[in-house]
Formats: sequence, structure tokens, C-alpha cells
Amino acid sequence: MTKQFYRVAGHCFSINMDGNDPLTNQLTQYAPFRVEAADAFTPVFELDVVAPSDFPSTENYKEETSQDDDGSEISAGHVGDRPYFEFLLWGKRAARLMTDNAYTHAIVTLDGDRLFGVNNAAMVMYALSTSGKQTALFHSSVIGWHGRGYMFLGKSGTGKSTHSSLWLKHIEGSELLNDDNPVVRFIDGQPWVFGSPWSGKTPCYRNVQAPLGAIVRLSQAPYNKIHPLKGIEAYAAVMPAISGMRWDRTLADGLHETENLLASRARMYHLECLPDEAAARLCMETVTADKQEE
Repeated sequence: MTKQFYRVAGHCFSINMDGNDPLTNQLTQYAPFRVEAADAFTPVFELDVVAPSDFPSTENYKEETSQDDDGSEISAGHVGDRPYFEFLLWGKRAARLMTDNAYTHAIVTLDGDRLFGVNNAAMVMYALSTSGKQTALFHSSVIGWHGRGYMFLGKSGTGKSTHSSLWLKHIEGSELLNDDNPVVRFIDGQPWVFGSPWSGKTPCYRNVQAPLGAIVRLSQAPYNKIHPLKGIEAYAAVMPAISGMRWDRTLADGLHETENLLASRARMYHLECLPDEAAARLCMETVTADKQEE
């Protein structure tokens, strides 16, 4: 197998497959994150792409949870004592993933859309393997403005990408850092937001990082209004947006630690809004107030 090493938010991992597999030439979104093996830290996980004939039997699979998001579905559970996942696209299975209980080594076999399958497998393994490292993979859109990152959270269809596009159109100096799956990591006690190789429907795969300026939870309304979130409200805002399987006590404790840190140390807001320029300007003027005073 040929190993390709990548570093996202300072955490390294490898995707290993037959060097003659055409898929190796399709992983272009990972190119900005590529590192040479000699420069890589110890990987947080290794992912082997194997043929269906080399994948263990899953006839005793017991589904424990599932998640469906706009045609993309993840089914998760165990085969025996090993965590197991199936990834489906529009009802058709694209990949199967099995990992050890430490989430450091996994195998994936690709049954359908191969790029979709390996992307989802790598993304899930990243979320699982870094959950105890004050790191969280978010379902969020993030804008960079004057050296800081501003994250927009909300349920699917809330308008995260729309709000980012309003900043890009109307707020001078703004730039898109990631449109679906940025990473937040605490470094020396402070939250930073990073680009990743996963960005949903928008191809924004940037190896960038910025201090986290603020997190904004969006909800649709017939008016524009914003207020800060503190304590339990802040915790409740970030928890649904963080990727991770919480059936494992160790994983749940790691995610809980990161969520608590964000709730206590990050600036957080709730924006009830229309999809218009006024909403973007109200948001910008509120969440960047301290930045504008520098």
C-alpha cells in the first residue's frame, strides 16, 4: 500500500491504498494538507482502503444510530465489539468502515461513489480520533475577516452558506475559510478555527487558520436581531453542530470538555435574521466590535 500523509489543524493522518488505484489522483481536495512522511507527526489515525473481498463479514451488524443530511446518510453501530459505519448516498451504500476501539486504525471498502465514500470515512475517523484532543469538527460555515474566523451554525436549511455569501458580497475584506466542516482546536487555552479537506457542496479546501473571533447561531425570522449567548445557552448552541459519536464514554467526555471550553471562552451570539444585507451588517458590527476598536 502507498501511504499519503495529511495534516489538518495540526493533527496528522494517513490514507493508505494501492498506488495504482485511480482514486489516488482524485483526492485533489487533500493536496493543500499533504505532508511528507518524514515531516509528519505520529498519525492520529491510519485509514486503509481495501477491496470488498478483504473486508470482514458484517452479517452481525447492529445499528445503534443514524444521521441523514440532504441525501447523505451515516449508519453507525458495532460488529461484535468493533465500531462500524455505513455511508449511503441517496439510498445507495457507498462505503463501509470498521475501526479499532481506540480509533487509531481503520479499514474502508468502497461500494459505490468511491470519492464520497473515502471522504466520509476520513472525516468520521478524524472526528473520532481527535475528540479527546480539545479538537472538534463542526458543521458550520466560517468567514475570515481581518485575521479572525467567524463561524455560523444552524440546522440544515437555516442559511449558513447564505449568510456567509452575504458577508462576501457586502462586507469588504471578508473571505470564505470553509463552508461546511471547519475544525476548531484549542491551542494554549485559546480557540482557533482551521480549514479542512471537507467543505460540503462548496469546494473550499484551504489550509488556513485564524483565532476564533465568534460563533453565531442562526435562525430564520421576519426581522434582524442579535444577542449574546452565555452559559448553558452557549453550550446548547455548539453541541448539535459538533461531529462525533457519543455512545462511547471516552469520546463523549472529550467532546464535552471541548464544548465546555467553547461555552466559557468563545464569544457566542444568536442571530435571528432575514437573508439580507442588513442581517450581515448587523452581525458583523456586533461580533467584530472589539476588532474594529483595535
